[in-house]
Amino acid sequence: MASEILVDIKEEVTCPICLDFMTEPLSIDCGHSFCQACITGNSKQSQISQEGESSCPVCRTSYQREHLRPNRHLANIVERLREVELGPGKQPKLILCAQHGEKLQLFCEEDGNVICLLCERSQEHRGHHTFLLEEVAQVYQEKLQEVLERLRTDQKEAETLEADIKNERALWKSHIRNEGQHIQAEFKKLRGVLNSEEQRELEKLKTEEEKVLDTMAKEENDLIKQSQLLRELISDVEHHLQGSSVEMLQDVHGILRRSESLTLKKPISFQNKQRSVFRAPDLSGILRVFKELRDVQCYWVVLLPCALQS
Repeated sequence: MASEILVDIKEEVTCPICLDFMTEPLSIDCGHSFCQACITGNSKQSQISQEGESSCPVCRTSYQREHLRPNRHLANIVERLREVELGPGKQPKLILCAQHGEKLQLFCEEDGNVICLLCERSQEHRGHHTFLLEEVAQVYQEKLQEVLERLRTDQKEAETLEADIKNERALWKSHIRNEGQHIQAEFKKLRGVLNSEEQRELEKLKTEEEKVLDTMAKEENDLIKQSQLLRELISDVEHHLQGSSVEMLQDVHGILRRSESLTLKKPISFQNKQRSVFRAPDLSGILRVFKELRDVQCYWVVLLPCALQS
């Protein structure tokens, strides 16, 4: 009973034109359904009236191509039946020409497509080289097999190269990171040297400042003392000159001796003395020389293996 029902269902979803399960079924106004390729080919070949209508291959009822509509319900039933007969996910091989509904049994060399006998006679393929499928299938199978092997080889090589470049990229990233840390460490040392040199120069300048200022302070004290003695002596001389002859001559020799012994001592002048001027080293020049030496070292590193080999 179940098999009879299955047979009836198969008949309902079988295309009356190609006698196979409907592919992309379309229904016309009379209710009959056909494969999309079959009914389209029928519309082209059937006699068309002045109103642009075609005849149904089953009941000869006229219809217009614009009224063809997809039948989703039949498409779903066909899909279920195919899964029952072929298994889930499997599809039947396409053996009919979508344009003419004929069996595909020829291969067009120019177009690289499988065609039917009607296609071969059409204007589209006139003059083309056509072969039976059995004649060219083995040839193209071997060609495709060769292509497949080459592509697989290229794929393996590409995967190897991809792994190599990933490893090389990782190595370069590690090298750059380590080199960056090395550069920072070296310049930190240089900054330490510069800071130490700066402190040394500042201390030397401070020592020079203390020495000069101490000397100038002593000279200033000596001038203060000399000025005091001069004021006292000037006062005594003026007193002698303003008095009588007796008063003027009284201890005149002492006044003269004091004036002779009092000689103005001029302080040491630092105006014309060359001051210490710090001149910063030409770091750009030093770095340029350093770079030249480093380039030479790189040159030595490159040539050293060659020299050892020779």
